[in-house]
Amino acid sequence: MEKLSVIILTKNEERNIERVVKSIKDIADEIIVVDSGSTDRTVEIAESLGAKVFYNRWVSFAVQRNFGESVASHKWILMLDADEEVSEELFQSIKRELGNPRYQAYEVPRRTYYLGKFLKYTWYPEWRLRLFKKGVLKYEGDLHEDVLFLEKISTGRLKGDLYHYSYRSLYHQYTKTVDYAKGMAKVYYKNGKKFRFYKLIFNPFFTFFKNYFLKFGFMDGWRGFLVAISSFFYTFLKYIFLYELTLKDRFKDELWK
Repeated sequence: MEKLSVIILTKNEERNIERVVKSIKDIADEIIVVDSGSTDRTVEIAESLGAKVFYNRWVSFAVQRNFGESVASHKWILMLDADEEVSEELFQSIKRELGNPRYQAYEVPRRTYYLGKFLKYTWYPEWRLRLFKKGVLKYEGDLHEDVLFLEKISTGRLKGDLYHYSYRSLYHQYTKTVDYAKGMAKVYYKNGKKFRFYKLIFNPFFTFFKNYFLKFGFMDGWRGFLVAISSFFYTFLKYIFLYELTLKDRFKDELWK
């Protein structure tokens, strides 16, 4: 079987790190934790479970993932976040493929645990490219990372869910939503994207419609409705923060903190 390096990104993840490490410990030939300055017990717990911990100053997800791959020893990479967990079915799928790989990279379906229950339709399946041969790709992007292939490769898909425990509470969700919206507005501004009033009005409603109806969010009941509402909120904030940046530029006031 091909040897596997598992890379996990962390910062203050003492609530999650044990779960994700234990879910892949029996298939990993090495576990690498890329930590960006935890002040809780994340590093201590990771090391006690046999992981190698490397500190790398936070710049972006892309930078952390690329750094993790650079220090990995083995031919195959499994890229994870600390708030994820490999299901038993996905574990077995990875094990089979590493015994006789058919592709050079694999996508996995991610399923989110939300307010006490796994979602069946909303945010599912979020296909994420997470298993790949070292050296065939790199990550880029200022906020949410994009995958850039360095050569022409074949890709496949694996069975079994990658569980995602993204939000501890609604407060945690909306705090992160505001942060992501502000971050995306900065990316738009940096890339020269102009604020358009019609997008502030139209896009949030379309985002809600897409998540609740087109992606069958209503099948997840009130949880699906709350996800669609949060998507509406995120989209609205993204454009209003972009508008704030244009005001700063126009009036030369220090509006952004």
